[in-house]
Amino acid sequence: MKILATYNIKGGVGKTATAVNLAYLAALEGARTLVWDLDPQGAATFYFRIKAKVKGGGGRLIRGKRDLDSLIRGTDFAGLDLLPADFSYRHMDLALDRTKRPEKRLARLLRPLAHDYDFIFLDSAPSISLASESIFAASDALLVPTIPTPLAMRTLAQLRRHLEKEGPAGIQVLPFFCMTDRRKALHRQICDAVDGRPFPFLATEVPYSSLVEQMGIRRAPLPTFARRSAPADAYRALWREVRQHVDPGPDIVGGVGSGGYPEEVTP
Repeated sequence: MKILATYNIKGGVGKTATAVNLAYLAALEGARTLVWDLDPQGAATFYFRIKAKVKGGGGRLIRGKRDLDSLIRGTDFAGLDLLPADFSYRHMDLALDRTKRPEKRLARLLRPLAHDYDFIFLDSAPSISLASESIFAASDALLVPTIPTPLAMRTLAQLRRHLEKEGPAGIQVLPFFCMTDRRKALHRQICDAVDGRPFPFLATEVPYSSLVEQMGIRRAPLPTFARRSAPADAYRALWREVRQHVDPGPDIVGGVGSGGYPEEVTP
């Protein structure tokens, strides 16, 4: 089981779109996949047409009063499950602070699912907090969507300094540019400037597109309704690249490694 967190200190950078689309593509390959929507806003839960409600609230879940598997819901897509958001997650720091070794708590909660899933995606709220510390400790890799702007690069540098001082050993940080518009000189300049980056970037860039915003209208992953679009192609390339970093073993489904994907199915 590999745990991948979509994370950024900044909000509005495409974390949820990344988690939903990559999880969908993983499941499409045949991987047993779970998305845990840890953001109290519940955008990933909304995209999957599931009510953002956890019985008993996030506090009981974090304290171990509820097993995660009893709260998991199936989605419209084979092999893809969701652990919904709950508005009480806004108090997750307080709930974690009442537990022993809070930075290890999410990893402990996820451990019993190791035989049930190949990939777990954690869709994180934008912050540096006790919750994010627990997410870091639970994750094999952080997927960091980054808009090519000076402030976004500054935030990424802040993340590097934080992880160097307090981050868990061995975690991979995989930033990539998203919402890029190469018609803008500043975007081109930042995307093409390799020197001075806080981390090595993945090669894939996800372009800005209103189709990504339409996920909120369609309430579905992008490849289900815009399969041959540029952003859908970018997310497919991104998933291939991420998978090679975190799970460079044999393909789950034959033919995927050569660039082919099974036909996406609209729910």
